[in-house]
Amino acid sequence: MVPLWYALGMSSLVIWITGLPGSGKSTLADGLKERFPGFVILRMDEFRKIVTPEPVYSETERDIVYRAIVYTAKTLSTLHHCVIIDATGNMRKWRELARQLIPDFMEIYLQCSLSVCAEREVCRSDSHGAPKDIYAKGEAGWPVPGVQVPYEEPLSPELAIDMAATSLKDALAKACEFVSHRWSSLR
Repeated sequence: MVPLWYALGMSSLVIWITGLPGSGKSTLADGLKERFPGFVILRMDEFRKIVTPEPVYSETERDIVYRAIVYTAKTLSTLHHCVIIDATGNMRKWRELARQLIPDFMEIYLQCSLSVCAEREVCRSDSHGAPKDIYAKGEAGWPVPGVQVPYEEPLSPELAIDMAATSLKDALAKACEFVSHRWSSLR
């Protein structure tokens, strides 16, 4: 059965939601999926449990896992599925690889300071499969983006949202409007 959006001539869009852990990526991904039910969400924290069941978070391991999620998103989009990649993607090279390989790719960057993300991470009720107490672990030496390993901000995301100044409800409204507009331009 052909998805309705495809029958209407809409393209298979791939959105990478990036930002520090705790910036709101999973919540935004869930909201987009609720508004656009045809999307498939690839959550890095769930994906990693299959690809590397006992992760060590080394640079080599991260490179393999991020390349694998990009390949999966590319394959799904080739099969006419819209995809949301819910992943920090701390190195720009992985997001740029997705941009090179996937024709209808866009990046949503959730800008949020490390201190605000750390506060949110401690208070969140649903971690969406992410490790608990990630910032405390980062302070203890774990390779956490923004703490022990770099987070390279996107150079030119299609949409950037200041999450310290924007509620999740307003961020979702901005993202939904942007996705609707993007789909209209792809027809």
